[in-house]
Amino acid sequence: MKRKHWSVLIALLIVVSMILAACSDDDNGDTDTDTTVTEATKAPVAPTDVPEPTALPGADKQGGVLILGYYQEPEMLNAQIRTQTIAGIAGTLFERGMLEVMPDATFAPDLAAEVPTVQNDGVSADGLTVIYNLKEGILWSDGEPFDCDDALFTFEAIMHPESGAVTTAGYEDMESVTCETPYKVVVQYSQFYAPYLTLFDVIMPRHATGDPANMTEWEYNQNPISLGPFVLEEWVSGDHMTVVRNENYEYWETEGKPYVDGLVLRWIESREVGKQLIQTGELDHVWDLSEQDLPEAATWDGVVIVNPPSTGTERLLLNLRDPELNAPCKDFLLETPSWHWALGQPEVREAIELGIDKHTINDKLLYGYASIGTAEINLGWGAPTIPESEFNPDKAMALLEEAGWTDEDGNGIRECHGCPYAEEGKELKLKIQTTSGNALREQAEQVLMEMMEVIGIQLYIENVPSSELFGSYSNNAFRKHGQYDILMYTSSAGVDPHGQLEIYYKSDNIPCDDNSGKGANYPRWVDEESDQYLAEGGSSPDIAVRAAAYQKMAERIAEGRSQIYLYNRADINLLSEHFMGWESNIWPNETWNADSWWIQK
Repeated sequence: MKRKHWSVLIALLIVVSMILAACSDDDNGDTDTDTTVTEATKAPVAPTDVPEPTALPGADKQGGVLILGYYQEPEMLNAQIRTQTIAGIAGTLFERGMLEVMPDATFAPDLAAEVPTVQNDGVSADGLTVIYNLKEGILWSDGEPFDCDDALFTFEAIMHPESGAVTTAGYEDMESVTCETPYKVVVQYSQFYAPYLTLFDVIMPRHATGDPANMTEWEYNQNPISLGPFVLEEWVSGDHMTVVRNENYEYWETEGKPYVDGLVLRWIESREVGKQLIQTGELDHVWDLSEQDLPEAATWDGVVIVNPPSTGTERLLLNLRDPELNAPCKDFLLETPSWHWALGQPEVREAIELGIDKHTINDKLLYGYASIGTAEINLGWGAPTIPESEFNPDKAMALLEEAGWTDEDGNGIRECHGCPYAEEGKELKLKIQTTSGNALREQAEQVLMEMMEVIGIQLYIENVPSSELFGSYSNNAFRKHGQYDILMYTSSAGVDPHGQLEIYYKSDNIPCDDNSGKGANYPRWVDEESDQYLAEGGSSPDIAVRAAAYQKMAERIAEGRSQIYLYNRADINLLSEHFMGWESNIWPNETWNADSWWIQK
């Protein structure tokens, strides 16, 4: 298939083809033979002691470059401080952890030689000691060996009070991490942490990072040393990222992985642009299509649709606190905090949800392919049973009237008359924001504006690029600092529900100066009862006990409405017909098996 390549790709292919042509069993292609020339041996003589070149495993899959289209660009790549989905997708090309999560939600060894269990003496009977026996001989992309000290450093960096780590969940329950040998990591917990297998999912190199106190400033954040199948060759902001094969990758010599010579992650303007480019052969992949794209994409020749269900739920985040408040962490835990002038009222939040017809959004915008959102966790053993919210505009208007929001001047917008947190006469106008360049979300915003207009609330739109919305605390991203009214985007849970619930809902996971921006409780919701259910879910090894605790927590969340769940998404991607080796896995992200991708010749 003809395609457009940039000059950097042509150069990359030429260099790689020269390297492959020169390679034999030796890393540099040289052979150890006697090359002395004498008068008696001037005539060419075929050497007899040089072995025949042997093809790499998977030789029929080797070579080529895949071009992937993404309508977002990472702010940076460090797994401990990033918050963008696209940053995780790109970062996974360079990262590895102790274990990996397989498509069937089971754990498999990665850097660890085996999954620690009670049966193999990797976990103590009380669950307080976990031992990771590491694989030996693994190298970072710069040639330095990987060992226990890197795992220890990762723990130290996450737990450093000034590192800016997004979450310390699970790690804060560890008493110690020690290196009994260079390849034996011993983790001692102070209390049992049920999702312990999900920790140490990304290991960082001590030798190629820096002081944990300065983690947000590391060069590694933009140019990571790799344990994964690829290394970063070039990152041109606003245009593309090029990665090439990591020849220190553990599986390169033994399995021939990664099969492709490289990948280009191309930053495109929108999904619409991606849909055009994959039809012309300029892209091999388009990320994160919406359900509304499925009928049209099904008619395109040479394009394959992959659309398994996902844990992603599109939602509205409602800011409960004063958007101008940049308070110490402790101030958010006060009994009388500084509430958002409108959204701090439970009646206003309930009225907003009563005024949203979620089925119309699904039927009209998503062709009925999605399911109605009800809770943070929508798949897996921890998914609760929460009924769909009621659509009742009349009830919504009655609630607003009772809460002091009435339309005295008759202009269709309610204003404050005796409401508790806003100044008298202030109109009920709220800003809604999402990622720019996303047609579905922009359409959904328009529908929500119309629905809110019916009940007397005016929404106005102020969308921003992904890197701005999902930016880090240290870069003053407004979401992290609580400077918004309503946000709309998707968040996806991992294989164990605990981490998602903890980072999004635990009371002490509100980002603020005192904790260097830790956590993702962006609505700044505090609920002691919810925290108690979360603790119960994380402290028991019994799945039934855990699921019951998360059910109760989900009920509290539904009642509090700090987030309103709109619909559960599928994980929709488009591939060119010659893109082989793709395997959907809803638990990590799409690049989890990029070392197995190959191009059908």
